[in-house]
Amino acid sequence: MKHNTFALTATILSMSLLTVMAGAAIAPALNIIQEHFSSASPMLIRLIVSMPALLIILTNFLFLPISRHVGSRTIALWGLALYVGAGAGCFFVHHIGTLLALRALLGVSVGLVMPLSTGLLAYYYPPEEQARLMGLSAAMNQMGGVVATMLAGILANVQWNYAFLVYLLGLIAMVLVALFLPNERLGSANKRGVPFQPRQLLKFHPSVVGMFLVMLIFFVYPTNFAVISAQTSGLSVGWITLIMCALDAVAFAVGLVFGGMMHALRRPMKYLAPLFFLGGYAILVGSHTTLAALVGSCLIGLANGIGVPYLNTIASIKGGRNSATTVMPLLSMALYLGQFLSPIIVGPLATTLFGADDATSPYKVAIILSLIYLLQTYTTRHFQSLPPSD
Repeated sequence: MKHNTFALTATILSMSLLTVMAGAAIAPALNIIQEHFSSASPMLIRLIVSMPALLIILTNFLFLPISRHVGSRTIALWGLALYVGAGAGCFFVHHIGTLLALRALLGVSVGLVMPLSTGLLAYYYPPEEQARLMGLSAAMNQMGGVVATMLAGILANVQWNYAFLVYLLGLIAMVLVALFLPNERLGSANKRGVPFQPRQLLKFHPSVVGMFLVMLIFFVYPTNFAVISAQTSGLSVGWITLIMCALDAVAFAVGLVFGGMMHALRRPMKYLAPLFFLGGYAILVGSHTTLAALVGSCLIGLANGIGVPYLNTIASIKGGRNSATTVMPLLSMALYLGQFLSPIIVGPLATTLFGADDATSPYKVAIILSLIYLLQTYTTRHFQSLPPSD
């Protein structure tokens, strides 16, 4: 059955608008939130950004059995309702434990929506269209980041908890899903397949490990940029918000032209993300001016804007029509595992390697991780061309 309509595409892409907001949307307000919860440890403050990732991972384990018994529209509506309730519900909270609990529920909601936001593109559209659509999905993801980051920064200037009202944007996607998304049971075509078998992980490990590294490296930025910039450069919340929005804007622009980039830069494309990560974090370490913060942030935006759709495209073509219930949950798990573990790994590692007094030590760890990502890309993809259908 063909569902190649504008309404269906817009509906699927509307879910992509929301997924990045699970963690990164409130990053510009993190410094203000830290001031409000001054008695809480810095690790708990960072977990406000990364906590949703843990529950996204756990929810992805259940996505295949859920998709066998529940239609995609129903899953999306459940997820989006919880997204709005748990996300905006933080507005009313004044205890760090309750706040983290709601952030965990937000993770459950994104764990239901995330595989659909990319997997439905592989389900409804042929392989030759998937590079363009995965680029658009990444662009919508970043556009959601731009809008949400800007709104969160503006609202945080009113009061710290106002930043969480950005999650009301999920109501727009709820309306589109209710009107236009078919209620097909995606898992019914994959009754015997289990996406978490070792053989599946072995089959897709270059993309899965790559996605984990992309997020491990990228999330050094939203969990540290506001605090480090305030310390080293004295940037205000307004400047921090604008610079972080510039990152999302660059990644959005990349998503719009991603299909053309995949066609024009077939062989070097795989190396661009790790190289841009290297350059971006090196600039942030080497200079503390506003211009350096902007340029470094834009390079990190380029890396993220290329890395995520590249890995999604390669994996979805390899996974075929069942991608929504096989490889996409794996990629979603890897993506959010990287987000969750980033502050847990990078913070202690930065202190151990570079000392507690080095404000830019998280960026230096990101440089090391970028080199590891470059090596992983070379060893798993150096002799691998893009699929012929690209």
